[in-house]
Amino acid sequence: MAGLLIGLAAGYFGGLVGLGGGVVMIPLMVGVLRFSQHKAHGTSLVALVFTGLAGAFSYAREGSVDVLAAVLLASTAIFTARFGARFAHALPEWKLRRSFGAFLIAVSLLLLLKPYIFHASHRIGEWPEALILLFVGLFTGFLSGMMGVGGGSLMVPAMVLLTGFSQHTAQGSSLLAMVPAGAVGAYTHWRLGNVNAQILPGLILGIIAGSYLGGFSAHLLSEGALRAVFAAVLIWTGARYLRTPRPKEEKEAKPEAEPAASNPGKSSPPTT
Repeated sequence: MAGLLIGLAAGYFGGLVGLGGGVVMIPLMVGVLRFSQHKAHGTSLVALVFTGLAGAFSYAREGSVDVLAAVLLASTAIFTARFGARFAHALPEWKLRRSFGAFLIAVSLLLLLKPYIFHASHRIGEWPEALILLFVGLFTGFLSGMMGVGGGSLMVPAMVLLTGFSQHTAQGSSLLAMVPAGAVGAYTHWRLGNVNAQILPGLILGIIAGSYLGGFSAHLLSEGALRAVFAAVLIWTGARYLRTPRPKEEKEAKPEAEPAASNPGKSSPPTT
């Protein structure tokens, strides 16, 4: 039941502002269910693979998926997603929490800039489109595996600004691209023991249902106000993650050897 409610919340609020559910789901799993940061990232990524597949199918029916672009994005993302998952697993809990906090703040800034990004009248730069997509996939694949998110929050703005894709085509293509990449990252997290399988069914159903509800509600509310409020919540949450304290045992590890090295010129008294 907890998984279903968290999935509903993640899907609903993500649907309201056009974000994936990972940025909502992970803090809730850590704060409410007391998951470790590593387990929250892995569990989130597994759930988002299934919801991404459903979303990609929905966009494909509307003709808003560029299959070639999705293939180019996925061809590099599937390799880096595995390394991202392993990199996250190797980080101490406090470092992963701080990294996630920085990511949340970056996403919140992109959310505030969304109207200006998606109304750009021309692409930035003259690099070949295929090369840009390969590099975008390379970066977002690693980020997806590390952060336990779909990667669309960074992939879509990059596609719009750097290649001139429309917002809808960029969203549909990124969803399709991140299905295989997310699956690789999710499988890596699974092998590393960073997935709680018990809550996955509820999470998946909740996100799918919540996304439809959020998308419907978005038409009834002020988009600008929604973005501002949600960005403020993400900044506040990210700031809390950034303030995660470093464990005391790591701080005290170095000073332990100091007493033996103190007063090097003083010899011990002779024995009689």
